[in-house]
Amino acid sequence: MLQLNNVTHVYGNGTRALDDVTLTVPKGMFGLLGPNGAGKSTLMRTVATLQTPTSGSISFGSIDVLKEPEQLRKTLGYLPQDFGVYPRVSAYDMLDHMAVLKGVASARERKETVETLLNQTNLWNVRKKAIAGFSGGMRQRFGIAQALIGNPELIIVDEPTAGLDPEERNRFLNLLAEIGDQVVIILSTHIVDDVADLCPRMAVLAGGKIQLEGAPLDLITRSRGTVWAKTIERDQLAEYSTRFEVISTRLFAGKTIIHVLADNDPGNGFDAVDGGLEDVYFSTLARSRRAPAAQAA
Repeated sequence: MLQLNNVTHVYGNGTRALDDVTLTVPKGMFGLLGPNGAGKSTLMRTVATLQTPTSGSISFGSIDVLKEPEQLRKTLGYLPQDFGVYPRVSAYDMLDHMAVLKGVASARERKETVETLLNQTNLWNVRKKAIAGFSGGMRQRFGIAQALIGNPELIIVDEPTAGLDPEERNRFLNLLAEIGDQVVIILSTHIVDDVADLCPRMAVLAGGKIQLEGAPLDLITRSRGTVWAKTIERDQLAEYSTRFEVISTRLFAGKTIIHVLADNDPGNGFDAVDGGLEDVYFSTLARSRRAPAAQAA
């Protein structure tokens, strides 16, 4: 289990990227959902021991992450949002090199590890191909392969499906699901469907704060009766945005469907939405924006 207690990170320019984050992450897939700039990458880098928070504590099992970063790195698999490799090196040779860096000293053990991972990530047929020639999805699958070296107990993947086409996204998510529920896997993303498809537990991070935490199905149930929908003409959007708290819009057949947040029936032709995780997410973001606005007022 990963435990974060009151983790705060303030950059030198005064930006508070993380603000008193307390979070418990059990074994299995855990979704960390938030918009760009919410602090997700800062949090992932902090857990991965790539930067030290201004204050707070982090533990993983018996490991004090801030005091014993080397101990965590021995059991960590990390796929950052952007990762660099030697582009002219083949996938096989690159994984072999990374296995050496991860402490897999035996040539026989490295061979078994590399071949297993290439097959697991469906890259065996391109194992001799230079990584420079890989598609975006192939690079992400290679990224997971390197993250799995050494049988890590904590795996962090940061925005793994951004930019992937639907087929590659499905293949990548299936690969994550196959890893199993015996390790802690943190999926950090701004894509709601990634969390809805994979994660039995999740949290929403916005403005550096944990805004919501729980099981997606429970959160969806709790949100019922607070989100309302109506189809309007496109040129009416500005008017409705001034009268209601619009949390999302989408076009359909030349018209605009708006979802608004309201504790009671807003009338005016709105219908209650039997919503999904996307409505939970947008509602949470809307509420997170209220507090600073109220304080400023």
